[in-house]
Amino acid sequence: MHRIVLASGNQGKLRELNRALADLELEVVPQSDYGVEDAIEDGLSFVENALIKARHASRLTGLPALADDSGLEVDCLDGAPGIYSARYAGEGAGDAANNAKLVAALAGVPDEQRSARFQCLLVLVRHPEDPVPLICQGSWEGRILDAPRGVNGFGYDPLFYIPELGCCSAELTAEQKNRLSHRGQAVAKLVRKLSALSA
Repeated sequence: MHRIVLASGNQGKLRELNRALADLELEVVPQSDYGVEDAIEDGLSFVENALIKARHASRLTGLPALADDSGLEVDCLDGAPGIYSARYAGEGAGDAANNAKLVAALAGVPDEQRSARFQCLLVLVRHPEDPVPLICQGSWEGRILDAPRGVNGFGYDPLFYIPELGCCSAELTAEQKNRLSHRGQAVAKLVRKLSALSA
């Protein structure tokens, strides 16, 4: 397995995965290189959506495929926005609108009740019908601020506060975030599993 298709066109994810998998002599290419459109994500969980995306990309390219599904779970909102994180404020909504909706939803909620976590599910299928896909999960605990801070990252990073670091995700460098984040954890697990398979 030398080439893997990424079920996404996200250049940030692509760079991150290629760096992480370089030592295993694996090249990750975006599904857009093969003219593959995004899959319809109609699963009810992160892992279901990641599987849908990976199988879709593998089916249309004939290659092993890697997909992730990730999002933010806020405890006092019963886990919302969850799998709808990217479109929390509506289909096509941007980061600013999603963040504004989250701030409004938590208005008046005290700090100690603002616990949340980022979740990432990475799925690798060797072929579209792979009965035993590799599944790696990472989660990152934090708290939601009542106003954005920092200029780095994307999505909910400006609102995601990490108490042990005394800062929010958008105040971390890319290297720090990649090491600590939910996606960083899931990618590290994937690298370990792939290394074991090729040993």
